[in-house]
Amino acid sequence: MSIDAIGEARRQVEICNACRYCEGYCAVFPAITSQRSFLDGDIQQLANLCHDCRGCYYACQYTAPHEFDLNLPKALGQVRRDSWHQYSFPSGFGAVFQKSGLAISLAVVIGFAFVFWIARQFAASADGQGFYAVMSHGLMVAIFLPAFLLPLFSLMVGLRRYWKAVEGAPVSASHLMSAMHAAARMKHLSGGHGEGCNFEDEDRFSNARRWWHQLVLYGFLLCFVATSSATLMHYLLSMPAPYAWYALPKLLGVPGGIALSVGTVGMLAVKMKSDSALSDQRFYGGEVGFIVLLFLVSTTGLGLYWFGDGDWLGAWLAVHLGSVLAFFLLMPYSKMAHGFYRMAALTRDAQRGAEHS
Repeated sequence: MSIDAIGEARRQVEICNACRYCEGYCAVFPAITSQRSFLDGDIQQLANLCHDCRGCYYACQYTAPHEFDLNLPKALGQVRRDSWHQYSFPSGFGAVFQKSGLAISLAVVIGFAFVFWIARQFAASADGQGFYAVMSHGLMVAIFLPAFLLPLFSLMVGLRRYWKAVEGAPVSASHLMSAMHAAARMKHLSGGHGEGCNFEDEDRFSNARRWWHQLVLYGFLLCFVATSSATLMHYLLSMPAPYAWYALPKLLGVPGGIALSVGTVGMLAVKMKSDSALSDQRFYGGEVGFIVLLFLVSTTGLGLYWFGDGDWLGAWLAVHLGSVLAFFLLMPYSKMAHGFYRMAALTRDAQRGAEHS
């Protein structure tokens, strides 16, 4: 963790605590005003609680050219990303990804797709239908199960380290439900007034960023549930793929894939319209890389559904599997980590709210 980043964020937070003009803007400011001093863990908690709506910046009377030169979204953003790097396991690669995420994402996708394609050319035809005529179910499980579980384990190690740093207490059902409720509604992307945030265009309030995030979140969850239902159907009901369009994996996966594809395009468009001066541009490549990676996963999956028959099936499958494998392996170091840390921060905020009530 950068000492300068923590120190600068602490300086700005202490000024905000004295001013308190933005107290009703989001969860960050009530958390600030509930304390008199801020340890490093407190600053990291505030940073991961911040949703970067930027309303506080445009309302602030102490931004440049004032001598206080406050830019709280940027200061907390740097601490937030530094915390992911600090607690990642194994550490070190996260910072590299955040700087060159787009190039790394594309390189990994292309590399894995090429490996899958070459392996397909030299392997005998698998015994199965649809995708399984190209690559057997057993081989897919052997590749993707470790690629999913190992990054998930890495994230859990990082979250445990974060939870210790912010002095998190044992989690109760009420605290977890409060955090999930806030995350599901994207509550803190609507601003304290409910009219949206200022991420896109300074003083203009907009809920567009909230809507795109919701499309991505619920699209991802639908795809996850679709995959889980296919797994249960395969192992418990002896109903292997391919499935008809009216089967549960398709009824959930196709709308989920569409929502995820549309949502990532919207998120990228909003990001490109935002003021770059309010974010640390060292992390721009990582954020764009993550959005592009999600788009590739969902869009290539839809491509398999709509255009994957016949001669194109092997090529589509290679690109899709390469995208999914890259997404899994890069998950602890990409912005995917922010969803896990945000949930942890919301849960800790619910705990602190109960402690001060």
